[in-house]
Amino acid sequence: MGYKDVYEAWQADPEAFWMEAAEAIDWDEKPSKALFDKGENLYEWFADGRCNTCWNAVDRHVEAGRGEQTAIIHDSPLTHSKREISYAELRNRVATLAGALRAKGIEKGDRVIIYMPMIPEALEAMLACGRLGAIHSVVFGGFAANELAVRIDDAKPKAIIAASCGLEPGRVVHYKPLLDGAIDIAGHKPEFCVIFQREQEVAELREGRDVNWHGFQYGVEPAECVPVEGNHPSYILYTSGTTGQPKGVIRHTAGQLVALNWTMKNIYNVDPGDVFWAASDVGWVVGHSYIAYAPLIHGNTTIVFEGKPVGTPDAGTFWRVISEHKVRSFFTAPTAFRAVKREDPKGEFVGKYDLSALNAIYLAGERADPDTIIWTQEMTGKPVYDHWWQTETGWTIAGNPVGIEPLPVKLGSPTVPMPGYDVRILGDDGHELAAGELGAIAIKLPLPPGTLPNLWNAEERFRKSYLSTFPGYYETGDAGMIDEDGYLYIMARTDDVINVAGHRLSTGGMEEVLAAHPDVAECAVIGVSDALKGQMPVGFLCLSKGVNRPHEEIVDECVKMVRDQIGPVAAFKKAVVVDRLPKTRSGKILRATMVSIADGADWKMPATVDDPAIFGEIAEALRTIGYAK
Repeated sequence: MGYKDVYEAWQADPEAFWMEAAEAIDWDEKPSKALFDKGENLYEWFADGRCNTCWNAVDRHVEAGRGEQTAIIHDSPLTHSKREISYAELRNRVATLAGALRAKGIEKGDRVIIYMPMIPEALEAMLACGRLGAIHSVVFGGFAANELAVRIDDAKPKAIIAASCGLEPGRVVHYKPLLDGAIDIAGHKPEFCVIFQREQEVAELREGRDVNWHGFQYGVEPAECVPVEGNHPSYILYTSGTTGQPKGVIRHTAGQLVALNWTMKNIYNVDPGDVFWAASDVGWVVGHSYIAYAPLIHGNTTIVFEGKPVGTPDAGTFWRVISEHKVRSFFTAPTAFRAVKREDPKGEFVGKYDLSALNAIYLAGERADPDTIIWTQEMTGKPVYDHWWQTETGWTIAGNPVGIEPLPVKLGSPTVPMPGYDVRILGDDGHELAAGELGAIAIKLPLPPGTLPNLWNAEERFRKSYLSTFPGYYETGDAGMIDEDGYLYIMARTDDVINVAGHRLSTGGMEEVLAAHPDVAECAVIGVSDALKGQMPVGFLCLSKGVNRPHEEIVDECVKMVRDQIGPVAAFKKAVVVDRLPKTRSGKILRATMVSIADGADWKMPATVDDPAIFGEIAEALRTIGYAK
């Protein structure tokens, strides 16, 4: 069967399609049906089945006689160390950790925040939560205390599992002071914290609250897997909202198991036993779906990589890891290859390594520009597939179904919708547009298994964010078109979330920080195109009257505030003081036009602008910081 046959089979009978896919999962109780319609555009998958994530990701492979297979390869150029953990060893480690958590009172439904770097213990913590039916929420290691506190107050965790530190090239990131600061700020206090002490930095433990990772596991009874309902949340993952208040995306247990398992062969074309590598971080959705869960559920070997595409030690790191560990399918963000290309434009490092085991490279996280795809294909001699999905969906909306049938690549397109996704291009009035017309990308409900069924304790916000613009559809927040061949093109964001090196960040959140500066009366943040990171945030500051301090001082303070409160991940480095911001007569800031000016793109004078002269002032301000050539 080719792609068209598979997609049409799903369209003809979605129920049968997903029940068949569900056969690949171990159930404690099989579901009576696939789709449960709760009414008012809310849906759940396999809700009355019972299963366990950790059993499906670990134990069942051991029971099937594959316990000696490597489950996790940890490769850390930052610590100059490598190690392998077999499925049997992983089961024992996870069962013991889960037993220790259970002994401290963690049970089904409790939330646990995980604040860890790229070490196997991060995956073990996630799996231990899944083993008990606890709901984990991984927060990107090194996120600022303020951001962590917001997530603590929303998820209300009974426990937090953290490491003493993370590592960046040339420096240690002190996690424990950030964690202590976050707990001090947060209204909700966890009952206890488990601290994994790394040899690079041993953190001070707070008496009565903090326990040592190894010490608290000593002598405990290992925990068995707790079967949970199919619609029991596996995790909460916070994503930037346009208001700056993070949204807690939830993932139901059974849908995630079925969907992720299906993708490993059909999209990434790997068989059980093959090595799969997603070069991301456990703090992001790619790390959840394609470092921690999908490869293990499918019986693959997953790589946990602690390093950077360049500088650890050079631009050959990716090729070394692929060569050394015989990676079959490799998944990363386009920004990583832009960094590699910048350091090694002629691809001299590629030739030093044997990439013969590698079948294909997959890109996601931001738009894959044709230059990067062509360069990567030419240097590696491997097919490069762009694919598009979101934190909310957890897996591919549109991609190349290589395991079913590799389709011709069209540069600029992530190819075609996957089974489960009925993708439409809609005009502002909600009517479907013709092929080739640009509009809002929406997905006809219901979304497939493994996607978000709701937001954590925020159903109204879920409806407002995703379901209200086009009734009966999920609004992706992206704009694009579908061509005559059914290929989808993603053209732009339709909101103000920008993409910095594959990380979706809210400019609204940054504006909230800047607006808190005592000298700033009004501000705007836009994402300008950046050759390396995709987009970089640039701030515009209108100062309060009577402020006569040097502008450089204020800008430096504002940059520091954003870095302190949102974290270095925001890559916020440039801001400029302006007299006023371009607005419509109704007071809306014309950010899209400012972006066009910054990027040197063509733009039209907005009809509703208050004073056209403002755009000359904005262009001049941008030139002072190296934009608007």
